[in-house]
Amino acid sequence: MSLAVIYTRAKLGIRAPLVTVEVHLSNGLPSLSIVGLPEAAVKESKDRVRSALLNSHFDFPARRITINLAPADLPKEGGRFDLPIALGILAASGQLPLDPLTEYEFIGELALSGELRPVDGILPSALACSKNQRKMIVPQTNGREAALASKTGVYPAEHLLEVCAHLQGREELPLLSHSQEAELPPAADINEVIGQHQAKRALEIAAAGAHNLLFSGPPGTGKTMLASRLAGILPPLDKSDALEVAAIYSVSNDQARPHFFERPFRSPHHTASSVSLVGGGSSPRPGEVSKAHHGVLFLDELPEFPRKVLEVLREPLESGSILIARAQTSVEYPANFMLIAAMNPCPCGYLGEQRCRCTPEQVKRYRDKISGPLLDRIDLQIHVPRVPHRELTAAKETGESSTCIRQRVVTARQKQQRRQACPNAQLSRRQLDQFCPLNNEQLEIMNTAIERMDLSARGFHRVLKVARTIADIENLDQIHNQHLREALAYRL
Repeated sequence: MSLAVIYTRAKLGIRAPLVTVEVHLSNGLPSLSIVGLPEAAVKESKDRVRSALLNSHFDFPARRITINLAPADLPKEGGRFDLPIALGILAASGQLPLDPLTEYEFIGELALSGELRPVDGILPSALACSKNQRKMIVPQTNGREAALASKTGVYPAEHLLEVCAHLQGREELPLLSHSQEAELPPAADINEVIGQHQAKRALEIAAAGAHNLLFSGPPGTGKTMLASRLAGILPPLDKSDALEVAAIYSVSNDQARPHFFERPFRSPHHTASSVSLVGGGSSPRPGEVSKAHHGVLFLDELPEFPRKVLEVLREPLESGSILIARAQTSVEYPANFMLIAAMNPCPCGYLGEQRCRCTPEQVKRYRDKISGPLLDRIDLQIHVPRVPHRELTAAKETGESSTCIRQRVVTARQKQQRRQACPNAQLSRRQLDQFCPLNNEQLEIMNTAIERMDLSARGFHRVLKVARTIADIENLDQIHNQHLREALAYRL
């Protein structure tokens, strides 16, 4: 038979739509044409495939070869289609059996020698393949990543000849399995931060409810040190969230994170562009907000970021996703992250001290880089003062360890998951009415706070969410007055 059908996967954001590679051999002058909206790298695969087949001692058919990549309206890019195209030519020319091909999906780039080279975005393809109950053959380098989708039978191969021997039943490829360890790596302990008890308390509340947090204070007070300790008190990812995070790193062509269940912690420099933060490019790739999905995006020296860069954070902070639209396609990436930021009170950092020479106009211009709408989306806003000299020299470690705090954070998150299936920071308006009811006295407290602090509707709701988290940390079902007052105290 001169027609062969091979299954593979394209890359579209963190989705991997099925692509059917149809190879037909017909009479006519020898030629090879690829149709189905292929981009430059896909068109060039005909030269790679031809050399790989000849160097692997296969016959390259001297016939008219037509290769269709279906669906025809889906853009195809990269070298990931080399292996399925080569196998389709071999099957259509009778050099490989057709029957085993229906059980597998194939992805891989071919070297001219026939060796398999890795491609990006392999994990979403493996996840989609497992849903279709097919097995998968991938390059050796991609094997470990593909095996994270544990339901998929993953067969890594180093050469085209190994794949052909497996399909012919002469020599089977090894079946790769992956064991996932739920243990988290050791992290810096929060008790290494001397003093700053209010800031530590705010950090625990932020971790327990996935709230956004802003530290403001003079240099050297421990703002960056506190933020870096957040990883040590966050709960581990569950398996579905961990796979989602791993899929984002897979399509972004970043190296796989060494600890599968560890929450991502991204800290871009203040010279980062808006595209690097939210993602983009002619072929849209995820940015820092997506790489921090289910984790933390830490912005140190917040006012040093250009204002237009900070403004792009407003939509993903509200929606938990980012849509990147281009002329040919639009891709939506998840971006459900915690924003942790640190800033100085003025350009020199010593506002209110004798050595500060900043004028009121300079201070205003410095703070105006952070817009009101962005600041309103930050639930907890904490002033981090200088640590008294005696406290600084008296003890090296103060307060609870990260392990103790993490236990309370995990308990609070589990309580929220059972109650509403999401962290408190993601409560909807209807869920707020259901899970954060206020009595008459508490309504009076909030009415007074709205008038005195000029709270917006968003600010009012975020105070309720923080109060709900404080009650969860104390394992209480109802919000009490002290919880509201503490939540209000965390807004500068």
